[in-house]
Amino acid sequence: MTDQIDRILVYGAGPLGSLLAARLHEAGHDVAILARGERLAQIKGRGIVLEDEESGQQEVAHVPVVDTLHADDHYDLVMVVMRHNHVDAILPTLAANRHVPTVLFMMNNTHGAGPLVDALGEERVLLGFPLPGGSRHGDIVRIVPVDEDHPYTLPIGEVDGVVRRRTRAVAEALTSMRGYDVELRDDMEAWLKYHASVTILALGPAVCAAGIDMERLARTRDLQLLALRAMQQAFRGLRKDLGLPPSPASFRALELLPEPIWVWLLSRVLRTGRARSSIEGHSAAARDEIAHVGAELLSQLKAAGADVSVIEQLLPYAEPGAELWPDGARELPMRWADIAVPTGAVLSAGLGLAYLRRRQAHRG
Repeated sequence: MTDQIDRILVYGAGPLGSLLAARLHEAGHDVAILARGERLAQIKGRGIVLEDEESGQQEVAHVPVVDTLHADDHYDLVMVVMRHNHVDAILPTLAANRHVPTVLFMMNNTHGAGPLVDALGEERVLLGFPLPGGSRHGDIVRIVPVDEDHPYTLPIGEVDGVVRRRTRAVAEALTSMRGYDVELRDDMEAWLKYHASVTILALGPAVCAAGIDMERLARTRDLQLLALRAMQQAFRGLRKDLGLPPSPASFRALELLPEPIWVWLLSRVLRTGRARSSIEGHSAAARDEIAHVGAELLSQLKAAGADVSVIEQLLPYAEPGAELWPDGARELPMRWADIAVPTGAVLSAGLGLAYLRRRQAHRG
């Protein structure tokens, strides 16, 4: 097996798959994107059209597009960029092709690598997460700025955490993209669970409960408080009951963040264009994934004996047809006792929230 990454297939043509394929193409890689149906026709006809959420500037990448992965196709790397609840359907196709040495799964994944390894073998599987976020509007993909002035760091890692030559080769290919760096992690499964605690168990259902309206969520304190409490409850369960240290380490500070500071910070973040493209965009397009992945992580926390009372209160709002939380509601009492938390912890929590703001995904 060679470690050279020459030919790449991006499996999935949602906002993030489209963005990554375009950036890899721009960097000079021999890359193709797999799309179907209307999206296949759009890319064939016009290419991948990216629009900067802030400036409105557009760029077009004419990336070769295919509609399937054949058993005899040769790629050095396949990047699976899609919703977690859609992946089971493509595992037989990936398993049937033995010519692809490395499959990088970039998606929400709280179930772990087990099913992926069972289907493909541990030697073929890498875990990662795509950034930053975007939304589709017809054949246009709106993205937050991703360039030298707005770089993003993609976390990737081996199933066993060991950094190998192929891990570095994949990282080198990804860092060739404009606006991207790569972080090689030895704890991707923990990272994905902590990330899902924020985006899937906390912010996602809160956005849904506000009618996928960031301004409404920004003025509804009850939902902001429930989101924080659900997130902190999940963090405690992962750390104490499942034995997973915070990943990244800065998330430990978010577990200590006082409610008044969270409300003040979040209400401002929610009103930004980046929040609309990432948090709101994912919640609107992938409500089914929020419900699916959320139920999966909730089940793990419950099985470990964790307190999940707030999570169980908030997560049902991700289900289609759920009633909305009253607009602007401020009925839940805010806990002020923790406001005396040491200044250093507050500053660290602010850094953790800044890290979170950079990480908002999910995904195509």
